[in-house]
Amino acid sequence: MKFRFKATCCMITLMALFFGAGGSALISITFHTSLQQEKKTAQESYRMILNTLQIVNSMDEWTDEKDISKILEQLSAQDAFGAALQLHSETGIIYSKGTVALHLKDLSGKIDTSHLACTIFSAPDSRYYLQLSGAFFVGKEIYYLEAAYDISSIYEARTQQQELFQQIFIILIAACACFSYILAFFLTRPLARLSKASREIACGNYDYRSRIKSSDEVGAVSRDFDLMADHLQNSIEQLQHAMERQNLFIGNFTHELKTPMTSIIGYADLLRSQTLSKEDEVDAANYIFSEGRRLERLSLKLLDIFVSEHESFTLTKACAADIITSLVNHLKPVLAKEQITLECDCEDGYCMLDTDFFGSLLVNLIENARKALANGGSIAVRLAMTADGCTVTVTDNGSGIPETALAHITEAFYRVDKSRSRAQGGAGLGLTLCAEIAKMHHGTISFESKEQCGTTVTVNLKGGRA
Repeated sequence: MKFRFKATCCMITLMALFFGAGGSALISITFHTSLQQEKKTAQESYRMILNTLQIVNSMDEWTDEKDISKILEQLSAQDAFGAALQLHSETGIIYSKGTVALHLKDLSGKIDTSHLACTIFSAPDSRYYLQLSGAFFVGKEIYYLEAAYDISSIYEARTQQQELFQQIFIILIAACACFSYILAFFLTRPLARLSKASREIACGNYDYRSRIKSSDEVGAVSRDFDLMADHLQNSIEQLQHAMERQNLFIGNFTHELKTPMTSIIGYADLLRSQTLSKEDEVDAANYIFSEGRRLERLSLKLLDIFVSEHESFTLTKACAADIITSLVNHLKPVLAKEQITLECDCEDGYCMLDTDFFGSLLVNLIENARKALANGGSIAVRLAMTADGCTVTVTDNGSGIPETALAHITEAFYRVDKSRSRAQGGAGLGLTLCAEIAKMHHGTISFESKEQCGTTVTVNLKGGRA
């Protein structure tokens, strides 16, 4: 059963319970109030008759039952006795008037001269009567006076009220059912939208949102649900991108392995199966050696990336300027042979670094800049201390990087010029390692480049100042 039907049934049940109980109580109270008022009026009329008989008896003692009957006849002429009046003694009935008198109950055992008896009975005519019985003495003999008063109008009024109440009750229940269902429909409609959003997302429509705009609890649940869906969609997109990058990585890695391994196997088989001249043997051995070294560099870069991603490090106090100066002095003679000048400008200060990976970061950035300087040029390394670490900038005036490639250059195995990179021994992992090292120092790496003008790489390391 849907929740809106449950809510409708609950409201109808509560309406029926409270309205039914309240209406029944009101009818019952009205009936008993009217009945008590009717009893009071009948008792006053009865006492008037009884007092009249006692006064007459005290003034002139009765000697004959005909005298009593005559007095009662006079009183009955005034219609004061109600529906029936009867006087009897222990010897028999003295006076009786009214057809209802035949149905009067004998209450003589429940009364005396100072107490009245009262009862309600129904006659064969389906009418209700109130019977009052009392006693008085005439001489030494006791007489019983009984009177009946028609109270059917009270019962008829109660019956009419009950019938009217039933009609009103049915109308109100029907109206309550319609109103309750409409109200429950509007109250539960946001839940239906939320349920639909859940099904849509479960079916793969991650863009679907409930978007319930209300300030109540349902609206709060909707906003939390949409926020959860946003995070879920982002996580799924990130997972898909990670899977794509992983597939690309595996494809590139396979390609990088296949090329040198094919060459190594081919030249090794050539050396094994054929007799070559001394010069050809040297060429084959040199090619096998160079391809083996390339595989070694590829393995070491992959190992460094893996270590930087999966191991925890403790940053220590270090002088970044000393590390940069020492490295630049070491590489200057090597780069000078390629007509490349290497300069550095470092600000003194200490910060928290992993010195080994910081050195690897510098080597890879300088090596990338060297590869962009095919016909010589200049490389400048600058260090600036910041409030939470340091900033390293490596600038070259080489061939530059196309704008479309800037967003991908930190991806594994990505190379702007694949033929030139492979000829220079590159595998497209250097900048990937640099990005991981920057992340390890809670920092970032960014690139600015213009083709044929040069590239500037800025690394912000935020490991902290010492």
